[in-house]
Amino acid sequence: MEEEHRSLTSHFATYPSLEGRSVLVTGGATGIGASIVSHFALQGARVAFFDVQDDPARELIESLKAEVDAVPEYLRCDLTDVNALKASVNRAIGTLGGVDVLVNNAANDQRHTIDEVTPEYWDASIAINLRPQFFMIQSVLPAMKAAGRGSIINMSSIAWMIPSTGVPVYIAAKAAIVGLTRTLAHECGPQGIRVNAVLPGAIATEKQRRLVYTPEYKAEIMASQALKRDVLPEDVARLVLFLAADDSSAITNQSYVVDGGWV
Repeated sequence: MEEEHRSLTSHFATYPSLEGRSVLVTGGATGIGASIVSHFALQGARVAFFDVQDDPARELIESLKAEVDAVPEYLRCDLTDVNALKASVNRAIGTLGGVDVLVNNAANDQRHTIDEVTPEYWDASIAINLRPQFFMIQSVLPAMKAAGRGSIINMSSIAWMIPSTGVPVYIAAKAAIVGLTRTLAHECGPQGIRVNAVLPGAIATEKQRRLVYTPEYKAEIMASQALKRDVLPEDVARLVLFLAADDSSAITNQSYVVDGGWV
């Protein structure tokens, strides 16, 4: 694991502006989120991440202890509970002494058909795939406005652009995130706060490999991508670092695709 962490930084950019910055990441215990947490911590940022997966969260923290000066803080939080979300954000901001970066990463791409979607299922899906993104932003804005700066990075997906099938409510949420990003970039820009979106493609996370990476799906991915290789969580995390750093200080209201050239 230590060698893996060294590989995250040995050949790639270091961003001095991220050292000491306060970063919040939702869904940070596994997959893309865990890679984002690791990359920020290895840049010297102070990170708090939200999830409900206790064991993976503890394993991530343990794996980073020998490599970073500031060990990430795990806050167990059900993001579908808006009151709990707000309380956890306030706790994190208090612990970190502010917030410079928010990465809205948490999502659940559970497969479903049109016919089986009930109003209750719709509400439950939106409650994890869209609603927390808005209320996380609402919760961090006072601190960012007071500081006169901030970078908010919302995770969408190329799924609505392809478009994917078999996940219609998830697709609706991921498309809505791009619209939310664009309007909030204009609402928050006068306060020095940037808002951008990242749209991953078929990312080879451990979960995706376990659940959906059949030989048939892998063949579809390789046929669709311009680059004939797996796109990995760290490919996404490195773009997130750039959008959080001062190197991208003139960039807002944008959506960036990381998909190996699928769309």
